[in-house]
Amino acid sequence: MINPRLDQLLEHTDSHYAAVLVAAKRARQINSYYHNLGEGTFDEYPPPMVETGSKNYLGIALDEIAQGKIKYRYRD
Repeated sequence: MINPRLDQLLEHTDSHYAAVLVAAKRARQINSYYHNLGEGTFDEYPPPMVETGSKNYLGIALDEIAQGKIKYRYRD
């Protein structure tokens, strides 16, 4: 079972496709943040914006989307 639920994700995204793209990109950013912590160069990688017990980067990204912490827009 996916947590958060899909209907919670769709409240903050336009479609299933957008939810997948946004979550995948944010998970890569979180991954980069944790990998660069020891180097002291985390300015370009924002830390997780939600409190969670999850160690899974995709799970953290999905929680951020469900709580409305992630804003996105389409490029023209």
